[in-house]
Order: sequence, then C-alpha cells, then structure tokens
Amino acid sequence: MNPLDSTSWLSSLGALGVFLVLFAETGLLIGFFLPGDSLLFTAGLLCTAGAHAVHLSLPAVLVAAAAGALLGAQTGFWLGQRGGRVLLARTKNRHLRDGVLRAEEILERYGYGKAIVLARFIPVVRTVLNPVAGALEVPARIFTLWQVAGGLVWSIGVTLAGYGLGSSIPSIDKYLLPIIALIVVVSLSPLAVELLRRRRNSRADRPQPPAATASAAQARRAASEDC
Repeated sequence: MNPLDSTSWLSSLGALGVFLVLFAETGLLIGFFLPGDSLLFTAGLLCTAGAHAVHLSLPAVLVAAAAGALLGAQTGFWLGQRGGRVLLARTKNRHLRDGVLRAEEILERYGYGKAIVLARFIPVVRTVLNPVAGALEVPARIFTLWQVAGGLVWSIGVTLAGYGLGSSIPSIDKYLLPIIALIVVVSLSPLAVELLRRRRNSRADRPQPPAATASAAQARRAASEDC
C-alpha cells in the first residue's frame, strides 16, 4: 500500500483508512505527509453510485472522518501538554519546523478560535498546531470547542464536496488524478502566499545600500534648495 496515495488507503481499508489517516495527520507529528484533503475528497467521490473500483458507504465515511479528525486533534493537544515544546524543538524535519513557526504566527495573528479553525485547511499546519496549542497552554475548553467546530467543517465539508461532485458529473473518477492534483495545489496555496509575503517583508526590512542612501540624501538636498 502506498501511504501517499488516497486511493490505495481507501481500496485497502475503506472507511477505517479514513479514520487512521486523519487521526495520524492531526494527532501525530509523523503523519504530516499523509493525504488528508485529497483522501476526504476521494472518499466522498467513491461514495457515489458510479462504476468505481471501490464503493464506500457515505455515512460510514462521514463518521470515520469526523472521529479521526476530532480524536486526532485532541490527542495532539494532549501530547503538546505533556511535553510538546521539547518534542517540537528537537525535530529536524524542515517541513515540521516551518509548520511550527506558521502555527505560532497564526495563533498570534488570529487568536485561538480562528487559528484553530483555519489550521484545519492548511497541510502540515493542521498537524503541528494541535501540539503547539498544548505546549502554549491554550485553555483545554477553548481548544476543544474550536477544534470540534473546525474539524467537523473540514472533514464533513470536504467529503461532501467530493460526494456532490461525483453525484453530479458522470464518470468523474476518470479525472481523479487531475482533481487530486488541483486539491493539493489549492490546499498548499496559503503556504505559498505566506512565503511570498515573508520574502517581500524581508526585502523591505533590508537596509539600503550606501549609494542608494547617498542618492536619496542628495535628492532631498536638491529639493530643499529649489524651495
């Protein structure tokens, strides 16, 4: 079984595969590479009545998706409370380190509620934000409330989106690979936008070269003389 392939998980384990992937991706740091978004969409697609190689039960998939997303996030938060700061500081994986920084920025920028909900839709960040929240001592009641809200919207919403598209377009499974590729691109777009923003800010914060500074000073001097 290919752990990076959504169809492989679903054909081998069905709804149980949905639960395992979402639990690992949202609760265990080792699951950051797993295909959460594409798995949910593909699972919803395979619940339609088309001639698919694999056919899944929509109620079973929805229950498995919600359970994996909610239990995984709560497990990640608990691990963060028990020593997540040390664990996150020791990680050598570049993607996880970047995810930790992004998670901390989101928490600081948007506050607990919005950050916990938004993180569900950003790969890697949804893996690390839960232990980061635990390590930063976010109140358990607030974390649980918002992770349940965000987890249900994400897991059920993406699954139903796949189901709705599969129900309305015949033989949509023929275009499954391009659709999954599009989902991956869309899910990674917030990270790309953030990287561009950081690069622009870093360029703006750089000190001007001496020649540029001298030219600016001369221009100001000439303007004052003209006045």
